[in-house]
Amino acid sequence: MTNTRLTIRPPADFDLARDVCSYGYFLLAPNHWDPETQSLFRVLTLDGDQGKPAPTTCRISQSKSTKIPTLSARFDRALTRPEQIQARAQITRMLSLDTTEAETRAFHKTDKRWKKSGRARLFRSPILFEDIVKTVTSCNVAWPSTITMNARLCEVLGGRSSAGGHAFPTPAKLARTRAPTLRSRCRVGYRDQRIIDLAKLYKNGTIDEAWLASPDTPDDDAFKFLLTLPGIGPYAAGNIMQLLGRFSRLALDTESVRHGKTVLGYTGTDRQILKQLEAHYEPFGDHKFRSYWFELWDFYESKKGPAHHWDRETTGKSFTAALLKD
Repeated sequence: MTNTRLTIRPPADFDLARDVCSYGYFLLAPNHWDPETQSLFRVLTLDGDQGKPAPTTCRISQSKSTKIPTLSARFDRALTRPEQIQARAQITRMLSLDTTEAETRAFHKTDKRWKKSGRARLFRSPILFEDIVKTVTSCNVAWPSTITMNARLCEVLGGRSSAGGHAFPTPAKLARTRAPTLRSRCRVGYRDQRIIDLAKLYKNGTIDEAWLASPDTPDDDAFKFLLTLPGIGPYAAGNIMQLLGRFSRLALDTESVRHGKTVLGYTGTDRQILKQLEAHYEPFGDHKFRSYWFELWDFYESKKGPAHHWDRETTGKSFTAALLKD
């Protein structure tokens, strides 16, 4: 059997380079953006025979030759029909292909600054669990350490595809991993038991991705639930909200304070600056995280050039405001 190639028709306003390289998680393993080919590589974990994890390396590129550019997803092996359905669903979530043109127009009407660039979609993971763990590994730590933690999680605990790449560890795998292993081999520090507990909650259905992502679930209810999870405070909950496609909450941290000082010219204590930031983005309503993030991302790109030209091992390790030096 020949290796599978899927053709995916994205929304007409989708741009792979812009919309993948729109959020820092595109720099975290197992994601790998190739600046030379403008393609995204990563290992996806699909449910194979009898529900066993079946990792497969995927390369996603975009054709520019048609009126509506299509996406091509090439895999390192032949996929069964059920695996193809899973792969399409994971790619759709990862690339936010479920964000409609009507939604992007609504955002650009609310915040006209991003209409010309077309920015509206934010990159995320194939499943919510990976986003949750990536959020936990980004709290209270410098960005290079976040990169290291995610790389080690994949190398130590992730399944391997036939091409040799490592996947992100599954909830089932992390749920049965010992805390000392996570701490010593994956270098996650105090997050060890929290990651295990989150994996168990996801595996047993307590963290219900369908309910959290459903438009019938109010933002307030989703946010309150996220705050009940181990290791999830207001910043992490706000960030997970946007990874669910809910942009009505901000995720403010020390990076936000730097942005307030450096870009917006705010002065005062950190608490005062955070209040000013809340007021600054309040007019953008349900799109406030988008407005905040693209403002922050625009600053990064003004220092290091367009993100789709960033190399993960060099520029990618220094894109936070604290490390961007002329």
